[in-house]
Amino acid sequence: MSKLYYTICLVFVLISCSSDKGPGYQEPYVPEPNEPTIDPLTDTEMMDLTQRETFKYFWDFANTNSGAAKERYHPKNPNLNQNVVTTGGTGFGLMAILVGIERGYVTREEGVARLNKILVFLENANRFHGAWSHWVDGGSGNVIPFSTKDNGGDLVETAFLSQGLICVKEYLKNGNDSEKALANKADALWKGVEWNWYTQNQNALFWHWSPDYGFEINLKLRGYNETMIAYVLAAASPDYSISKAVYEEGWANNGAIVSSASQYGFPLVLKHAGGSNFGGPLFFSHYSFLGLNPKNLTDQYGNYWNLAVNHTKINRQYCIANPKGYVDYGEDCWGLTASYSRNTDGSIGYSAHSPSNDIGVISPTAAISSIPYTPSESLKVMHFLYQKKDKLLGVAGFYDAFSPQNNYWVADAYLAIDQGPQIIMIENHRTGLLWNLFMQNTDVKNGLNKLGFNY
Repeated sequence: MSKLYYTICLVFVLISCSSDKGPGYQEPYVPEPNEPTIDPLTDTEMMDLTQRETFKYFWDFANTNSGAAKERYHPKNPNLNQNVVTTGGTGFGLMAILVGIERGYVTREEGVARLNKILVFLENANRFHGAWSHWVDGGSGNVIPFSTKDNGGDLVETAFLSQGLICVKEYLKNGNDSEKALANKADALWKGVEWNWYTQNQNALFWHWSPDYGFEINLKLRGYNETMIAYVLAAASPDYSISKAVYEEGWANNGAIVSSASQYGFPLVLKHAGGSNFGGPLFFSHYSFLGLNPKNLTDQYGNYWNLAVNHTKINRQYCIANPKGYVDYGEDCWGLTASYSRNTDGSIGYSAHSPSNDIGVISPTAAISSIPYTPSESLKVMHFLYQKKDKLLGVAGFYDAFSPQNNYWVADAYLAIDQGPQIIMIENHRTGLLWNLFMQNTDVKNGLNKLGFNY
């Protein structure tokens, strides 16, 4: 197991969730023998419902003071971590608000006002050589340490946020005077990130820097995983850019990233962090590609559309093969990724689910957010979830995770980084909105060209 993948899993388990048992133990769910069938929706209605309900996470349940996305929301305990704002999830939230405007969930004026509120908050929040921390206090804007030494800049979370800021800039740049001013603010915010500082003068990007501990965590961004977007944006930066060598030696490990492995007839294309030939958690192929369009995206190491599609199909086929014999795994119930999970005592924990870490927990975001890669297959899962909506659908979309193996135990709670990709990727599948906005940005094009991408 690579140091990167191990550290991600360890940090999430020990820090993000060790003190958060959620609503705690739940009585097992035992379906009635003749449970009534819910009238099915059309595919269009299914996508409409999922986007509309998921949007509420970033609108109705955002942090009150800042308008930014809270790390988590537990309907049964709404005051839990109510001031813990997540930087990456806020980037996803910016993109979700653009979808909300386009879909008519809010007016343009309402959406722009919320975007302005968030950007003013970000402008005044703690920054560390331009990067934001993983967690921010939604009241004060001060850093909330993710761990003892992770109390400064988080370059990956900052990259996810910057992806959203660039989309906001492009969406508003030709609007009225106030919208143009907001577009300029979004542009200035991401351009203030000192990407090259996070190289330590080496040919690689590093995840963290702390004002107290410097680069002691020393976690290099090396693919394939969710961190690719950081290299693209670092190359795109007009003032703090990295060289192509940083990408080649850091992300691509001097070409060692290339994989010749395949599963179920699908080439893996690149080696996944963690070393599994079945691929890592599906969020690897979601987070960087919310704005960065993998269609026709290639470089000397691989074809990123084939990579994402095959990653998804391997994950799906593993669930269909169901080597552990879990209840209800199959063509309409698949999707393994990092999410809330079931502890052995029935309480809520966290785990980076994947074929190599399959404990019988399905995460709705896995299949839903993969809809551009597997449209019909993902919709089949969405219809399955809807048929169990009385158990699985809550106030802000489908709940974060469930376990058919354990009598349909449900993690009846939400995480920003799981809800955001759903509304965004459904929109990319339907209209390409976020892909088009991000890919039309001049700086992004310059960065991709610098790194040798074709797109």
